[in-house]
Amino acid sequence: MIGGVLENRTSALKLLLLVMPLWLAGCISAVDYGEIRHSDYVANGRCDPGPEAVTAGDKPFFFVTSRLPDCRTADLKLLNHRSNKVRFGRFAAPQDILNAKGKVDGQHIPFTLSNDARWWTDLSKAMDAREGRVLLYVHGFRETFFTSSRDTAQIARLTEFTGPVIQYSWPSQGQFLKYAVDETNMYYDERNFRQFLTKLAQQPWTKEIVLVSHSLGARLVLPAVEFVDNKASNGDSSVVSNIILASPDIDRQDFERGIAEEVLSARRVNNDRRITVYASTKDRALALSADIHGYPRLGRPRCFDPFKEAELEAKGLPKRCYAAKSEYDVPPEKSGLTIIDTTPVSRGRTGHSDYLRSAAACTDFAAVVNGARDNVKGRVPTHLSYVFTFIPPEDDKLNDKAICKQDGR
Repeated sequence: MIGGVLENRTSALKLLLLVMPLWLAGCISAVDYGEIRHSDYVANGRCDPGPEAVTAGDKPFFFVTSRLPDCRTADLKLLNHRSNKVRFGRFAAPQDILNAKGKVDGQHIPFTLSNDARWWTDLSKAMDAREGRVLLYVHGFRETFFTSSRDTAQIARLTEFTGPVIQYSWPSQGQFLKYAVDETNMYYDERNFRQFLTKLAQQPWTKEIVLVSHSLGARLVLPAVEFVDNKASNGDSSVVSNIILASPDIDRQDFERGIAEEVLSARRVNNDRRITVYASTKDRALALSADIHGYPRLGRPRCFDPFKEAELEAKGLPKRCYAAKSEYDVPPEKSGLTIIDTTPVSRGRTGHSDYLRSAAACTDFAAVVNGARDNVKGRVPTHLSYVFTFIPPEDDKLNDKAICKQDGR
């Protein structure tokens, strides 16, 4: 069996070597400066509205972005380049533009940029009206402002979250062959995101932050939470309580060794901090990421150790290896880590977004966002107390789109 595993890895390496020239070519083209000076994109004052600018009350969602805006025309755009500053704004659900034959001929996002101070004032009013709760979404690899806005709007519909919903949009390139550029831009944006999260957590009107990340976004979120904790006067930012990592593209051992022990310290878990991870062995995007990085990702429970895999098989258990729980000198009273294995109900070509594609995963995700922790309907226990999975539905025609509220996608 070990020989078969080694053969599979050799095949994966050969495939990676074949696609590497194309991959590298894509990465090089992604960092081209372009034919327009970046300063020309933002020369119009519409890129930096003053406090007298009209508030976009008709746009229900908030956004924070480090993408470079293009304000040269009436139709504002957010590009895939880095900006020299973080900007704030409001947006409504993205819309498909249909041609005369009823087919999609384009896409449009109703959004406006806001004055920073006005944006924070508007957010405080929205949170005061909803008991200080806010949902903050951080997207992952291969996203544009349109796709991350679409997912943010779907999350709001699916969860029926009652507080304001914010998306943090960093300059992902939105292309499969630009993974290395996305990774570079994500790390570049660490400072911007941690400063924003710190300010949000320290507002007197912030009572609870539900923090959701997808894919590469986990590598922005977890270090930022640790930073916010260290900046808190009591060493603990308890308002960042509910952290959800969907298909996290982060080194599993790194998560086990350091991040989980800090973010999920016994004191913080007892103060209601918890992390929920959605993972799948059918996640092809994370399979490729593991091949590139050399080690398993948190969001894909593949066994790196073939001997461990053999032990599981001998016990009649699925050959899946999950992140281990933190070890405590004095265990907390509550459970801080929950892993949801969506393999049996995985959906889509890549299996990388089950939380927005699979009816079972969508239902579970909505419950977790709204505070559910234990005895969540539909979960099936495994041999590990903190890992759960699902039974595939008998009806293969189950309407995933309707239950996940994909709005016709």
